[in-house]
Amino acid sequence: MAGARTGHNKCLTPDGDNGRMLQPAATDATSPIEETDGPSAPAADPAFDATNVVEPDTPKFKARHVLMRRLADVVCLPESRINAFERAVTADLLVEMLREAELADRARVARRLSILAEVPNSLVRLLIIDEIEAARPLIEDCEALNDADLLYCARHGRVPHRVALASRKGLPAILSEELVDGIDIPVTEALLKNLRATISQPALESAVALSQTHPSLIPLILRRPELRPSSAYVMFWWADSDVRRTILSRFGVNREIMQDMASDVFAMAAAEKWQDPMSRKALQFIERRQRNRAAIEKSPYVSLEAAIADAAERGMTRKMAEEISYMSGLKPSTGAKLLRDPGGEGLAVLCKATGLSKKALRALWRSLRRPMRDEQGRMHPDLANVLMAYDMLAVDRAQTVLRYWNWSLSSALTHVMLRALSRGEDMDMDGLSVPQRAAMLAFSADLRSG
Repeated sequence: MAGARTGHNKCLTPDGDNGRMLQPAATDATSPIEETDGPSAPAADPAFDATNVVEPDTPKFKARHVLMRRLADVVCLPESRINAFERAVTADLLVEMLREAELADRARVARRLSILAEVPNSLVRLLIIDEIEAARPLIEDCEALNDADLLYCARHGRVPHRVALASRKGLPAILSEELVDGIDIPVTEALLKNLRATISQPALESAVALSQTHPSLIPLILRRPELRPSSAYVMFWWADSDVRRTILSRFGVNREIMQDMASDVFAMAAAEKWQDPMSRKALQFIERRQRNRAAIEKSPYVSLEAAIADAAERGMTRKMAEEISYMSGLKPSTGAKLLRDPGGEGLAVLCKATGLSKKALRALWRSLRRPMRDEQGRMHPDLANVLMAYDMLAVDRAQTVLRYWNWSLSSALTHVMLRALSRGEDMDMDGLSVPQRAAMLAFSADLRSG
């Protein structure tokens, strides 16, 4: 009996020369379950302890429990002790045992695997979509996972898995698109908070679209380094006053370089009588002059200031709104969007871009019959916010914002898109240009509510 026990102490012991594992056959006198503490057992690994899950009671089949732990030991051996084929075969056997194992055991194995440089794919695919207590160590910490493994988790995991995945450091851009497409707000929030993740422009645009109905995403989006003016200018329409001022301050860029670059192109386009619509739209965005001199000459008003003064006295009508839009160098749809804007900061952009004074801005505010003072007789907070936005803007930067709005909200919005928006139809956003996507987002609520 003692001899048999001595022979079994060699269980799972390397033979020293080639690092291969030897497993003698069990005898009737003894069994592997008696040798749970043999000299071949690896030292206790602190990461092996399950701290977040409840330990199971004493296992019914002790042999199964011990064998599962030993198989995990073999899978976790360094490359100098086991080759890839042996590790893969052992992992296949371990997978079958883990399917019937307790959660605490699965979590323990996952924690051990999370520190490995190479993890068998069969184990990864099983554990990465397991209960979150078992999956979290692999999702958050395992550097051996490739993009295919992460994509599998994003598509087949539940919300807690996707939240953990969104918090993973070094998350690639392709995963950000998959996570945001799920329209799970906790997942999107976790992704936006993860400054170590790379978010693609389509993913960020999807987050901007979600922020229209989930305002809590807006401050998170503003902190993203990937945010570009096109998305910020769209988010302006449903942001609060503080965020609007931040957008105007950070993304109101100047156009000096473009103007210098295209200085001689204006004469070329004029010689061609402005017949090319593409170059005409681009040059309209670049040019320094905002007011439309041709529209002013045709207008019944002598100036833009006179038109606004008349509107302030008689009230803004649709005809007056169109006249003011044309004189300001805007399409009527853009002008209507600005005049309907509840916050009013868009009016500050319009007035600063067209060279109107604060007096004219107040007159425009009055023409829309908006409150000038509150119940205590002080300046109304909304008007104060608009005047503050006016003061902080430079003319050239205000023109850039206004030109981009006019370009995206009118020129890029085709009749097909308008019909789809008014009917609530879905469109392939990937097939649209950046200004077209901006127009879709900015006008969607207006047209669907109208």
